[in-house]
Amino acid sequence: MPRENRKRGKKHKKRPEESEQLSAQHEEPVEEPQAGPSWIVSAPAHSEFNEEAPYGYVDSEVKAYFRTVDVQIREWQDEHPQAAGGDESDPNEDRRLFFVAALTEMSGKEKELATDPDCSTILERMAYSMDDFARRVFMDRLTGSYKTLVKHRFASHVCQTFLEVASETITRETRGILPPPPEDPSAGELPLMSDMISDICDELLPDFTDLLMDPFASHPCRAVLALLMPNLFPTERASTLRSKKSAAYKARQGPMKSLFAENSDTSKAVPPKFATLAENIMRSVREKLSANEVRALAASPVASPVLQMLLEVEAAQNLASEPGSLADWVLDGLVTRQHEGTTADVEASDYVGTLLRDPTSSHLLETLVRRLESRPFDIVWAIYLNGKLARLSVHPVANFVVGKALERVNEKQLLEACEELRPVSEKLFKSSRTGLIRSIVDRAGQLSTQEQSLIPAVLQMILAGLELSDSEQDRQLVVPCLLRLLSKEDYQKAEENQKLKSEKEDESKRRPHREQTEDPMAPKTQGALILQSLLRLPAPHNQLVLESLSMEDLIAMTRDVTASRVLDVILTSPTVSFKEKRRFVMHFIGHYQELVDDRIGSRVTDNCWAFADPYLKVSSIPGPDPARHSSQY
Repeated sequence: MPRENRKRGKKHKKRPEESEQLSAQHEEPVEEPQAGPSWIVSAPAHSEFNEEAPYGYVDSEVKAYFRTVDVQIREWQDEHPQAAGGDESDPNEDRRLFFVAALTEMSGKEKELATDPDCSTILERMAYSMDDFARRVFMDRLTGSYKTLVKHRFASHVCQTFLEVASETITRETRGILPPPPEDPSAGELPLMSDMISDICDELLPDFTDLLMDPFASHPCRAVLALLMPNLFPTERASTLRSKKSAAYKARQGPMKSLFAENSDTSKAVPPKFATLAENIMRSVREKLSANEVRALAASPVASPVLQMLLEVEAAQNLASEPGSLADWVLDGLVTRQHEGTTADVEASDYVGTLLRDPTSSHLLETLVRRLESRPFDIVWAIYLNGKLARLSVHPVANFVVGKALERVNEKQLLEACEELRPVSEKLFKSSRTGLIRSIVDRAGQLSTQEQSLIPAVLQMILAGLELSDSEQDRQLVVPCLLRLLSKEDYQKAEENQKLKSEKEDESKRRPHREQTEDPMAPKTQGALILQSLLRLPAPHNQLVLESLSMEDLIAMTRDVTASRVLDVILTSPTVSFKEKRRFVMHFIGHYQELVDDRIGSRVTDNCWAFADPYLKVSSIPGPDPARHSSQY
């Protein structure tokens, strides 16, 4: 750019008098020395808060010591808990002494270690091996600082892990199993873990609405709710407590388990006051947030999982059907209009339609359709789902919400759904939206006593999706097509290609290596699950699967880990008659010697052996060769 173009106005020179006045105005006042001892130094006027280490940094020697502790714990965790040496009466004595020394070194440094990027992971590993007394001591040392720790990048994971393992301690306290008090009376009284959790809830309650939107504090908030209501959030749903990134990081740290013998009892018990604490948290969120703010949380990847758990708590307390509830706000005032009796002219909300198709907030809507009472659910079904199933069922996100809704529909709604989905059932199989079909089959089995024409309508929908007719020839293809999620035409083409491939197997070995593609003839897990649901239907409707099993298919299914699960259900399903189960076991007579040599077939043989009576067991054992037997005499 030319120099003349960069000039912006004229530059005025300051007079000497003006420059002296300006310098005097901006000159900082000099603090006069205060009277007192020279070793007293006043704190700076504006002390900076260190977010990375709010309680100070860990000494390098202490950090080096805990690294050696981490290495030793990793080595022991790879071994069996009883494999350690030591005293013959207690093979874990060496481990206990080592662990006590580490806990002694930790004393007084809990907050600094929890906020350290390296030592925080070590604390998580140690939490699983601590006894109840050590856990109570550690969590008691953090009392009063949880509001800061749960928002810290590393300390939040420490708080979450200790809240998860605290459920074991609380279960034992609820059953009256308490550790002995310390021998030193001057140590003070240590509160119980259940009392500490109450104090933590009281500490976090005033700022809970801010914490659930914090990217680090959101996960400890979920752990608190899961601890208070373990019946709503069992262990198999613990994946919702951690993000994918956090779960992947923890998986890279290796196995985290106790160094000592673990109790096999996984049941959890909590005191009755915990339900009140969870309700208080839910009511606090309802009082401090408006309807628009709650609807905004539904689309947040951070806050939506916490809101989903709060909806579970609200429904468990029978408060979701109240006007002004969280469920009412998420459904855009639908519950309020139900109480006012103005649901006849309610139009579909664009906001709820967005929840159906959003990958984050759709989980929230799944919770609502699963936990709503029957009357609000019928309104949601009529406004947002009925008449739109053909479009929503093939949507990559909305089909999960539809699947949850189909698990609780009544007979009339399920019949309407089958009629609406029958024209697009072929798309459901081709797009692998098979969760809807499985939900329909399971629900039809539950409602079959009320509506006799329900299951035939479901079976006709499945046959239409596979492009199969009701003829005897096409019924023989139900299991092969459904197990691979292929239509009749696609299955026949894949079968022909497989034959041509086997004939040219030698020629393909001499060709250059090509990238392997998925085998269309390989059994699919989704297809095996649908077959298992069909086998649980009452007789004679499960004959559709039983009559389609040929001997060739049975032998092939016994060698596949996915398809063999279908054979297990034949022997365990209460709706399959004893006659059919006996016929199934007798099909393999003469082939059991082949099955027992296979890794998966041997397991199928074990199930058949457990079901068979003594006569079948004798028949299934191959006898001596008659020619060899006669030549010996």
